[in-house]
Amino acid sequence: MDLFLKPKSPFFWYDFTVRGERYRGSTKETDETRAAKVAALKLADAIKGSDPLDRKPPTLREYSKDFLEWVDTGRLEADTRRYYRNGWRLLGKKKLAGMRLDKVGKKAVEALKFSGGPSNGNNALRTLRRMLNKAKEDKLIREVPDFALFKERGRSLRLNEEAERRLLPVAEQPLKDIIVVMRDTGMRNARELYRMRIENIDFDAHAITVPDSKTESGTRCVPLSDRVSEILRSCSAGRTEGWVWQSRRKGKHIGAAMVNRQWVRARQAADLPASLVLYCARHDYGSFVLSKTGNLKVVMDLMGQRDYRSALKYQHHEVDVARDLLNSRHTLRHTAENDNQVNA
Repeated sequence: MDLFLKPKSPFFWYDFTVRGERYRGSTKETDETRAAKVAALKLADAIKGSDPLDRKPPTLREYSKDFLEWVDTGRLEADTRRYYRNGWRLLGKKKLAGMRLDKVGKKAVEALKFSGGPSNGNNALRTLRRMLNKAKEDKLIREVPDFALFKERGRSLRLNEEAERRLLPVAEQPLKDIIVVMRDTGMRNARELYRMRIENIDFDAHAITVPDSKTESGTRCVPLSDRVSEILRSCSAGRTEGWVWQSRRKGKHIGAAMVNRQWVRARQAADLPASLVLYCARHDYGSFVLSKTGNLKVVMDLMGQRDYRSALKYQHHEVDVARDLLNSRHTLRHTAENDNQVNA
C-alpha cells in the first residue's frame, strides 16, 4: 500500500490493489500517522469485501444500462419489467438523469414533474427508488435519499352509475364493454381483464376463472352478471378459445396503451374529472359489494385481495348508513310533531 502527498493537496493519499481492483483516494488527513491509520481501515474494508466507496459513481443515465440489464435478466415478473422500463423512459428525459448517483438528493427528486396523473409520476419515482437501492447493493453509493411519492387520490373516486351513464354514449369499443365488465366484476384491468380468455368463462355457471393475477390470492372465481354474460358471449362470437378481446396483431390480446387512449378521449367527451381513472370501476365494485353484504371477507375473496387493509377503503357504506340513520331520526321527530298538532 502506498501513502503519498499529491501536488496542491494538503492531505495524504492512499493507493492499493485488492483482488485485481485498484483503490485510490484521499485520507482527508494532513498528519502522516493518522493518514496511515485511515488507509489501513480502507484496506481492511476492501479485503472484507466492503467497498471504501472513494471512487466516483456513474451518472444515473450511465447506471441505467446495468439496471435495465438486471431488469431483463433478473427474476422479475413481465409486468414488473415493463413497469421499470417505462419508469426509466420517463426519468431518462429529465436533467436528473445526468446527475451522479451520489448527488441525487431528496430536493432534486421532489422537484421533478411528470405529465399525466400521479400514478404516471409514481411509476418514474418508484423506478428511481429501485435504481438507487440497486446502486447501494452494488456498493456504488452509501445511502438512498428518502423522498415522497405523489399522492394518488384518483382511486378514491368511484366510476359509479352516473359516470357510466355519461361514458357509454361517447366511449369506443372495446372500452365501452370494458367499463361495464369492470364495474360488474371488479377485475384488475391490465393483468386480468385485458387477458381474459374464452376457455376460462363458464356461461352455464355465470362465472369466470381468473387463472393469473397480481398475487396468489388473485387466482379466483368471479360471478358474472347477466349483462356481462351477454357482452362476453357477443365478444366470443362463437369461438371456444382464445382472447376475449383480440388485438389487431395476430395472437395478441388488447394492450393497456390503446384502452388508455380511448379512456382519455371518452372521459373528456363525458366532461368527467381528470382524476377519475378506469381503475375507479374496481373501487366502485368493492364499495357496492361491501355496502350490500357488509362482509369484508367476501369482498377480499371476490377481488383477490390478501390484505384486509386494502379492502378497508371500500367501507363507504358506513357513511351512508349513518346518514340514513340521522335522516330517519329527524323524519321520525317531524312525524311525531305533526301527529301531536293533529291530535291537539
